[in-house]
Amino acid sequence: MDIPHTDTAPVKPKRWYRQLYFYVLVAIVLGVLVGAVWPSVGKAMEPIGTTFVDLMKMLIGPVVFLTIVGGIASVADLKKVGLTGIKALTYFQVGTIVAMITGLVAINLFRLGDGVNADASTLETNDDVGELVEAGEEQHWWDFILRVFPDSIAAPFVEGQILQIIFIAVIFGVALNAVGPVGAPVLNAVQRLTAIVFKVLGYIMKLAPLGAFGAMAYAIGEYGLDTLTSLGSLIALFYVTSALFVFVGLGAVMLYLRLNLFQLLRYLREELLLILGTSTAEPALPGLMRKMEFAGVEKSTVGLVVPTGYSFNLDGAAIYLSLASLYIAQATNTELSVGEQIGLLAVMLLTSKGAAGVAGGGFIALTATLASVGTVPAAGIMLVFGIDKFMSECRALVNFCGNAVATLFIARWDGTLDHERARAVFRGDTVADMDAPSDVEHTSADRARAAEAPQDDAEPAAVPVGTGTAAGTGAEPASGGGARPSVGV
Repeated sequence: MDIPHTDTAPVKPKRWYRQLYFYVLVAIVLGVLVGAVWPSVGKAMEPIGTTFVDLMKMLIGPVVFLTIVGGIASVADLKKVGLTGIKALTYFQVGTIVAMITGLVAINLFRLGDGVNADASTLETNDDVGELVEAGEEQHWWDFILRVFPDSIAAPFVEGQILQIIFIAVIFGVALNAVGPVGAPVLNAVQRLTAIVFKVLGYIMKLAPLGAFGAMAYAIGEYGLDTLTSLGSLIALFYVTSALFVFVGLGAVMLYLRLNLFQLLRYLREELLLILGTSTAEPALPGLMRKMEFAGVEKSTVGLVVPTGYSFNLDGAAIYLSLASLYIAQATNTELSVGEQIGLLAVMLLTSKGAAGVAGGGFIALTATLASVGTVPAAGIMLVFGIDKFMSECRALVNFCGNAVATLFIARWDGTLDHERARAVFRGDTVADMDAPSDVEHTSADRARAAEAPQDDAEPAAVPVGTGTAAGTGAEPASGGGARPSVGV
């Protein structure tokens, strides 16, 4: 596969203490300190974190729509797009099953709920939890299917319904591809809009340290460090199980692809830190799409697999559901046979999809699972509600890692992965520009940082749009605001 890229003059690499990920990490540490020492101040920081996340969410819809439309409209064979979607959904389902089985095995081995002897009839819910419980009990297994179809064009973008945006984008991209030359001006406009949207994202990403600080300070100030220690064993088991799934399960997939998982995680370190600070993977979605394309995955594959994975490939949520469900069963002295646990897993496969994209999705999915099965008292969710916030970071991190690996796997399966480029980019090796003379070489970090150089004097014609570069800006995978690929948008 030949993915053309443009290049600019080499730029001296920035030192680690001038990288954005360093400031995000410092902000997270400061947030924990402020929330622990001055809880009231930490709580007051909530608007800072939520505002940053809202700003990022504001552009997720346009990013997903423009990327999918541009990718589908540019391919020559539409059948290939359909096959890619089927392959992706197949992989997602298998990955979810493996993740859930991992959680079930872990909680059955350690049985942390034994001895709690909680009486579900005495567990009371506050107003916030009651709303989530009610939402979970109203979930049905078919909800995620119905949620795919919007009732208007604008509503999905306003409400942030990624599944519906994907549906509209696929239909629009197929139609744009089908009309041929007539749609060329529209495709050109889509590609140019993509460049503008990523430029705006680059500006917003400069606020990432501030957003991470606000979100972390609020979390610690609101829930306190005592919450972590009260159910520390369950939190520890969840984190250890998730780590094993990432390093063993996803590591095995990367080994099959002949790529290095640790190099991939280092490549995505800014996105991972951003998720850790904000407790949600949504702000990192644009960065994952850009970095996967920069690493050699075809644009149409990235545009289809990554956004879909955010709704259907929730490995972290799958582990959480299986662990929490069995913990509640053990804590309330509800014995479940192997067959009943398998039936519980089957229900979780559906409820986990039904709560995708919903605020408090993991907790709602847990409630929906218990309410659907009926054998485990749904009121038992109060046993884990206090630590749910601190488990959400891990869920989001595992979901993100799972989607990164899934994109590479589907691209390899589909023949749309430049394997050698991916290996070189993940290592940070010197990467030769793919359409420049062979003697023009820069490291992957240098090539992306070159986008930070002022380009006001550049000729517009020298920046090809939609040539397979990140966001079609001609500088890969620079964030629209000139940020390097390590900026994590």
